[in-house]
Amino acid sequence: MADSNSSGSPPVKDIDTRYAGLAPVAGGKKKAGFLNRFDNPWLNWKFLSGAFIIGFIFFLIFLGNQFWDTELALAGSSPLNMPPLGFTNWRDQEGIPEHPLGTENSGRDMLALLIVGTPRTIGVGVIAASVGMAVGIILGFLAGFVGGWVDDVVRLATDVTITIPSLLVLIVIQSVLPYIDLVTMALLISMFAWATPTRYIRAQVLSMRESGYVQMARLSGVPMRDIMYREIMPNLLPYLAASYIGNMTGAILSAVGLELLGFGPQRIPSLGVSIFFSIEAAALLRNMWWWWGIPTVILAIVFIALLLINLGLDEIANPRLRKAN
Repeated sequence: MADSNSSGSPPVKDIDTRYAGLAPVAGGKKKAGFLNRFDNPWLNWKFLSGAFIIGFIFFLIFLGNQFWDTELALAGSSPLNMPPLGFTNWRDQEGIPEHPLGTENSGRDMLALLIVGTPRTIGVGVIAASVGMAVGIILGFLAGFVGGWVDDVVRLATDVTITIPSLLVLIVIQSVLPYIDLVTMALLISMFAWATPTRYIRAQVLSMRESGYVQMARLSGVPMRDIMYREIMPNLLPYLAASYIGNMTGAILSAVGLELLGFGPQRIPSLGVSIFFSIEAAALLRNMWWWWGIPTVILAIVFIALLLINLGLDEIANPRLRKAN
């Protein structure tokens, strides 16, 4: 039988069929390369907008003492009840450049109060969310990955904690304490800040535990600790970030709620305590809108920025949401 190459034609090489049907269309290579620069899930406009707002706030906070005297946040350091620059108060006093955002009833400068009080308010949320997330990660991983009676105990404790009226309990605890500072307030809030992250992380770990790559790692004899930290944890990072931001928002909201009731340090007040002082002094009736209005606007901006970051992280972690948007 004659050989197939006896006709003198060159030998046919084996064709690599892995990329069959993927020949580029004319001009398509350049276009795809350009679009791939922006085809990154982290380039989410909601996430980037919220991160920019928070970053700008922190920039002003950390550099605020470089261009403004933060000692003016102490009581008695400025004239009383001065309006913002360009406005007048009920006594027809005009604002002065020395206090562009005005002053309040105790002689605190509002700009200095914002520079000092905003990080104190955000700091409560950061501490409470960090402690709550640390506990939530440990318990959520144990409940979701180990299962059995550990899962039953963690789930029962989580359900009980969620059903407790946390704000009422915190009010009772803080009314008993002789003195409350920001760290103590954050730790008290973190007593209830671990339950929601635990439930969320447990659900995600339960879902990933049955995935193919985790099952292959188990069959290959990979230790459980390595599976948790090398296989499951990297895939959980966007979910953990979204849960942390949500937890931080809830902690700040709880802290502001307590401060509006008069709890919290009052020598250098945070944003919530400033609003409480304005309510106590009937600033709304006296048309001193800058006393309560400016801290309220700053709080609203912080909450909107955290909401945008949270929504953006949800879309980053969920490809279906990315396609829908």
